[in-house]
Amino acid sequence: MTRFAQIIITCLLLLFVTAACSKPAQQSPPESIAMPAASPPAQRITSESVVKVTTQPVEIPAGGSTEATVRVTVQSGYHINANPPTYPYLKATALEITPAQGLSVGAVSYPKPLEKKLPFAEKPLRVYEGQTEIKATLKADKSAKPGQQSISARLRIQACDDQVCYPPGKLELTIPVNVK
Repeated sequence: MTRFAQIIITCLLLLFVTAACSKPAQQSPPESIAMPAASPPAQRITSESVVKVTTQPVEIPAGGSTEATVRVTVQSGYHINANPPTYPYLKATALEITPAQGLSVGAVSYPKPLEKKLPFAEKPLRVYEGQTEIKATLKADKSAKPGQQSISARLRIQACDDQVCYPPGKLELTIPVNVK
């Protein structure tokens, strides 16, 4: 075998090995074939993502009391457990208000629940759906400083749909108070 033939065979072998080890070129699909669009990432559902709360400012005379309202809006297709819940293992909706300087909290009253029969429960569950209101009595000491204040509060919730309950969550809120 001549030197020239050896070089040709070596070059062909090298070309063959290189071609076998390389990544094939990507071809773009023909214009007539529609590629599926990438779907957006699924949004993770949480108790906090399907429940919203709002409050209204309240006025309290020094030495008096008033009722604060927390409006709870539950997204359509979901519900939250009532207070008290149907079963002890379900987490009740609970409003916790932190007293502030010269302001204290009296009773918290929860709305009348709906009774809803769901496939996974033996008896109808007591729940809140849509819009509902929780009321709390706020009291101002006679020595309460007049003016604007905010009372911190937290709403504990557990949202569910007709199939599953999501981990319990907390929504932080403030109640604007004007002491007169």
